[in-house]
Amino acid sequence: MDITHLVATRSSCLRRQVGAVLVKDRNILATGYNGVPTGITHCEAVGCLRERLNVPSGERHELCRGLHAEQNAIIQAAKHGTNINGATLYCTTMPCIICTKMIINAGISRVLYGEGYADELAQEMIIESGVTISHFAPESGEQLP
Repeated sequence: MDITHLVATRSSCLRRQVGAVLVKDRNILATGYNGVPTGITHCEAVGCLRERLNVPSGERHELCRGLHAEQNAIIQAAKHGTNINGATLYCTTMPCIICTKMIINAGISRVLYGEGYADELAQEMIIESGVTISHFAPESGEQLP
């Protein structure tokens, strides 16, 4: 999980820095952090649309210039032709519903996350899908694969 926090430092989001790492057979396949698409002006320069519109966290995901860390990790794997079927996703934050649907359809088999996220539908769907999901608490002494 330390690597996910390091990846999150690359984020250009003004509200929350999130990092994601896709791993399979103890190899890092792809990383992602939340921020605007390549070639688009960072929110640091133009301001946060969600702040301007007073959109609460966990709602109206389409009202954002950026992509989520999980989305960027999946996109990076696809861009480079990396098979992520059966991979584990480590993420600093519990995935939202949009990311959860992408995780399910990408064939990711396990998700370990740090912080919770206010998205009950995401939790319901990921459990229903059979994807293993665990909250990583360093104090629990859980061994990472």
